[in-house]
Amino acid sequence: MRDHDVVIAGGGLTGLVLARTLAGVFGHDARIALLDAGGAAGRADPRSYALSAGSRRLLEAIGIWAAVAGEAQPVSGIDITDSSLTDAIRPLLLSYDTAVAEGEPGMWIVPADALQRAASAALAGVAGVTQISATATGLTADASGIAVQLADGRSLSAGLVVACDGRNSPLRTAAGIKTVDWRYEQTGIVTTVRHERPHGGRAVQHFLPGGPFAILPLTDNRACVTWTEEAGEAARILALDDAGFLGELEKRFGHRLGALELAGPRGSWPLAMHLARELIAPRFALAGDAARGVHPIAGQGLNLGLRDVAALSECLVDAVRVGLDVGDATALERYARWRRFDGAASAAAFSALNALFSQDNALLRSVRDAGLGIVDRMPGLKRALVGEAAGLTGEVPKLLKGEALAI
Repeated sequence: MRDHDVVIAGGGLTGLVLARTLAGVFGHDARIALLDAGGAAGRADPRSYALSAGSRRLLEAIGIWAAVAGEAQPVSGIDITDSSLTDAIRPLLLSYDTAVAEGEPGMWIVPADALQRAASAALAGVAGVTQISATATGLTADASGIAVQLADGRSLSAGLVVACDGRNSPLRTAAGIKTVDWRYEQTGIVTTVRHERPHGGRAVQHFLPGGPFAILPLTDNRACVTWTEEAGEAARILALDDAGFLGELEKRFGHRLGALELAGPRGSWPLAMHLARELIAPRFALAGDAARGVHPIAGQGLNLGLRDVAALSECLVDAVRVGLDVGDATALERYARWRRFDGAASAAAFSALNALFSQDNALLRSVRDAGLGIVDRMPGLKRALVGEAAGLTGEVPKLLKGEALAI
């Protein structure tokens, strides 16, 4: 007899949300194991996530959203500029509201720590979910099931293993799935600031020569700054004391929100893209960062992972409903077809946008600015962009529409 029906490797947000989703559908019959080595426990995460309307609906459907709603800032609109760092004036080239159906915000900004706490709390005491402090290192699959080898020498048997174990996924490697990789000569910097004047819920994307500089509104007159910079310049900035760091930030932030002060720790990471060549193997699936890692220019990394959760859960539930095994190849192939194009297209599009806008060339900037101006005068195109970013275009999984799954 199998130890579990589904083993999920990775205790980050994608793994937690998938475990909560499947437990909610299968109820007391669920036999789910969530593996988490706990390496990030206790560390403050300075990031905030730009959650799409579809992601918010999913979290509401599985009972997580209520716990973070008080810390979530709805985004009323997005303003885009494109300028050199020394330009005294940054003309507003493209501006649009983010509302989708019936005025629902198309995007919410939520602190990463708050979302992680809420997702963890939602699993506490849930019947059918066993949380195991361990790292998965290997796989062995056959017609009857799949075995997961753990770093401590133990082995677990299951009908399906889902790897949500991050960009450097050990299980992706163990399954023999290769990746397409690209390293940017850029570093991502993130911090939180408090500002003098209210932001009105508007996010700002400054396209600067070193990379995009995003101002994401938070509650209580704060903003999360997600800052892409050329790697050498980023190292210099990160080595500064708080006063020097704030001075560099102010050059890029601008003065529209008045005086600034640091309101949280700073963090940084090298930027890279990877894309798994396959999303599945026998009785095995990838989700979240194990499936792909994209440039943060559009803030869509977590949303792509939650789309994986919604699509995979629906495929598994539909299979089990008609009597198929949870690791049925047909269900996994449906999941791979559903998610392959979105992941690949997003990785390519975000890389192209970064390459296009991270250049300080006057001629190229004039062409870019003309293009943004054209988009600004096309309300239909802007609505389409909002719908895409909200995760509400194409074949939308039920959970992203706020619809519950049931056996």
